[in-house]
Amino acid sequence: MTKRIEIMDTTLRDGEQMKGVSYSPSEKLALAQILLGDVKVDRIEIASTKVSKGEEHSVAKILEWAEKANCAGRIEVLGFVDKTESVDWIYNLGGKVINILAKGSINHLTKQLRKTKEQHLQDIKKTVKYANQKGITCNIYFEDWSNGMLYSKDYFYYLLDNLKNEQIKRFMLPDTLGILYPSQVFQFIKEIISVYPRLHFDFHAHNDYGLATANTLAAVEAGVKGIHCTVNGMGERAGNSSLDEVIVGLHDFLKIKTGIKEKQLVYASKTVESFTGYRIAFNKPICGSNVFTQTAGIHADGDRKGNLYNSKLSPDRFRRKRQYSLGKLSGKSNLEYNLEEIGIKLNKKQKKLVLERIIELADRKEIISAGDLPYIISDVLETPQKKYFELKSCNIITSTELKSTAIIKLLYRKGEQNKKLELEEIAQGDGGYDAFMNTIRKIAKKIDYPLPSLLDYTVSIPPGGKTDALVQCVITWEMANKKIFITKGINPDQVLAAIEATEKMLNLIALQKEYNGNSNVKKEL
Repeated sequence: MTKRIEIMDTTLRDGEQMKGVSYSPSEKLALAQILLGDVKVDRIEIASTKVSKGEEHSVAKILEWAEKANCAGRIEVLGFVDKTESVDWIYNLGGKVINILAKGSINHLTKQLRKTKEQHLQDIKKTVKYANQKGITCNIYFEDWSNGMLYSKDYFYYLLDNLKNEQIKRFMLPDTLGILYPSQVFQFIKEIISVYPRLHFDFHAHNDYGLATANTLAAVEAGVKGIHCTVNGMGERAGNSSLDEVIVGLHDFLKIKTGIKEKQLVYASKTVESFTGYRIAFNKPICGSNVFTQTAGIHADGDRKGNLYNSKLSPDRFRRKRQYSLGKLSGKSNLEYNLEEIGIKLNKKQKKLVLERIIELADRKEIISAGDLPYIISDVLETPQKKYFELKSCNIITSTELKSTAIIKLLYRKGEQNKKLELEEIAQGDGGYDAFMNTIRKIAKKIDYPLPSLLDYTVSIPPGGKTDALVQCVITWEMANKKIFITKGINPDQVLAAIEATEKMLNLIALQKEYNGNSNVKKEL
């Protein structure tokens, strides 16, 4: 077993082949810096040669930064078996590494290139020789390698026999169509390494059967020295092996060392989500929004009594926190966890009544968060819920040619004397909600009121909904102390739904401030 594995991330090249994904040069640079500087992958593949002027600009920008950061040798570009063209493209931009895309199956060779294996071999050697003359390191992909091993193994071994002594640093084995299962991957790679023990082999998985992570771990068990991944499993069709899943599998199951900083994986995931507009599944391992959330009351109870439902896959490894959802499966412990989050205490009878209402709401498919609890408690116990902030009026003006403008009047009840302040402000922004938030920021500054950072913003409309369908906006906030909470708003208008969620955020912070900052306030309602 190899004690340390090289991690090559190809989010910026293979990951960009996902339908609808195209990074701007500045986004590519930012991701390159995150992957190499924060996540600490060993290498990144950033582009294919000769694609477009925009791609050329992106590569130049990344290589310029990498040269200054002394990591240009960790930047790789996909090139082709075209003797000089790909090499010159990379060389002229200051690149140091080419990943040559050769054909790994006889089917690809004869039907796409329409060449003999001898001709293809000579073209590869000429491309490698020219790259070496230019001072560029060569790695080689054997495209469709998995089909090559299944149906034309003699052809693949012919290439390896004739390239093993060339100046090629890494021989990269892609399961291009994601057609192998783990035992096949293990068997093929074990066989290859036994014949060529001195060569460096990488494995490159695709996820067409949902086996990319398992196949990658099997390749490592078989003895490869490097593996390829993408953030969030981005890639063509079903995507590639997902960086976070593979890293955790290497660390936990195979006890393999990597240079990866686990605490940065979610940051990379969220950045890719933001740049691409593709949200990952809520239940995706490691980075999905629900994966550290317990729903069943028995699980919350077990954790409360002895962390019975925790494993070594703990959220703090990834700068995350375990949560306990409120819904029809909730139990007393779920409620108690969430009450603690907002600093409210209830007696046994009150908890029973509140929990019954939560289950009733959840049966109607409503999403309930800790931010909703004060309102549910007020309703159930028939206690007046003090509203610290009340939006009296809001006028949002949008235009195709001008920035959006928000004019709002906000009523603020301050202190124990309930002193009322009417606050008016106007601000502009990139869209109606941005203008509204800029107005709120001006008001908050005026009254010295702390505002959280907006971490996430999701909008959902029922499938098949009509133009007047209710929109649900769920906003995730983070306080300065890193405490995270969620509020939601429901309205036929998307901007107004977001405004409702924001008004709830303002009141929830005020409620917490009152309970935490005033010792005279009795916390038991």
